[in-house]
Amino acid sequence: LGAYTTPISISIYPKDYAHKDKIMDYLDQYNKNKESKQQIIYSDLAATITEMTGTLLNTVTYVLVGFAAISLIVSTIMISIITYVSVIERTKEIGILRSVGARKKDITRVFNAETLIIGFTAGTFGVVLAYLLSIPINRIIFNLAKIDGVANLKPAHAVALILGSMVLTLIAGFIPSRMAAKKDPVVALRSE
Repeated sequence: LGAYTTPISISIYPKDYAHKDKIMDYLDQYNKNKESKQQIIYSDLAATITEMTGTLLNTVTYVLVGFAAISLIVSTIMISIITYVSVIERTKEIGILRSVGARKKDITRVFNAETLIIGFTAGTFGVVLAYLLSIPINRIIFNLAKIDGVANLKPAHAVALILGSMVLTLIAGFIPSRMAAKKDPVVALRSE
C-alpha cells in the first residue's frame, strides 16, 4: 500500500514519575553528541500539564493577593476615618483631659489604645470566622476531589494575622491620634 515501515512516533507511558525521569535521562544521554537529524525529539505531556497548572495557579494567586491588598488599603483608610470621627466627636473630652493635666502623649495613647482594641477585635473575629469556614470548605473539597485538609489555619498564622491587624489599625489611627493631641485645650473646651 506504500506505507512507511519506519515509525514516526512512539508513546511511552511510565508507571510513575521516577520511571518517567529515568526515561527522560536515557533519551537525553542518547541525544548527546548526535546531529539534529539523529536525535530523538520528545515531549513530556506531564511536565507540560504541570507547567500550565502552575501558571494558572500563580495567576489566580496574584489576583487574590491583589484583592487582599486593595481590601487592606481600604480597611486601613476606613479605620483612619473612624478614628478621625471619634476625635471630632470627643473634642470636648480631649479639652477636659488636657485642662486637668493630661499631656499630649497621654491623649495620643488613648486613641492608640482604642485603635489597638479595634484591631485585636477585628483580627480575632476574622481568624475565628476563617477557622469556622474552613470546616465546611474542607468537607466539600474532600467530597468533590478526595483531597483532605486543603484549608488549614495554623495557630502561628492565626496569631500573626491578629498581630498584623493590630499593627494596621495602629498605623491607620496614628494621624488622627496626633491631631487629637495637638488640639488646644481652650479651643477644645469651647467646642460643642
